[in-house]
Amino acid sequence: MSFKTTLTLAAAATAIGLSGAALADSHGHDDYADKALFIVTSDSLQTQGMAMILANAMREQGTTPHILLCDAAGELGVEGYESETELGPRGVKPEGLMQMMMGEGASVDVCAIYLPNTEYGEDDLREGVGVAAPGPIAEMMRDPNIPTFSF
Repeated sequence: MSFKTTLTLAAAATAIGLSGAALADSHGHDDYADKALFIVTSDSLQTQGMAMILANAMREQGTTPHILLCDAAGELGVEGYESETELGPRGVKPEGLMQMMMGEGASVDVCAIYLPNTEYGEDDLREGVGVAAPGPIAEMMRDPNIPTFSF
C-alpha cells in the first residue's frame, strides 16, 4: 500500500470517528437530561418519598422534573396536607421535598380528574400546584427525550 493511500485511509477514519462523536453529542445525554416526568399515584409514604428523592437527585444533576400527582398521591398537592410520619434517615416528608423542588424550578400538577373526583377544588391546592391538561402531559409521555417514571 502506498504512503498516499495510507494517509487517505487514516484521514477517512479520523473523519468518520469525528462525525460519530458529533452525532453522539447532538443526540446524547444533554437532550435526555433536560426534563423528566414523574407520575406519582401511590398512597405509600415510602413510595411517595422515594419518587421525590429520585426526582430531586435528577434535578441536582441538571434535569427539570415535572411531577404529576394522581389518585391518592394527589393529596401531596393539597394545601395543609401533611404526611403522618417523617422518613429516615433524614426526617423528610414527601410534600416537603416536593415544595423544595418547586422552589428550584420543578413543576407540579394534579391529574385532570383528581379535583372532580374529590372534595377539593383548585383553591385547595398548594401555591404553585396546577391542574394538568391531558394534551401537554400526553406530549411529554410521547417525547422520546423525556423519560417517564411511575410510582
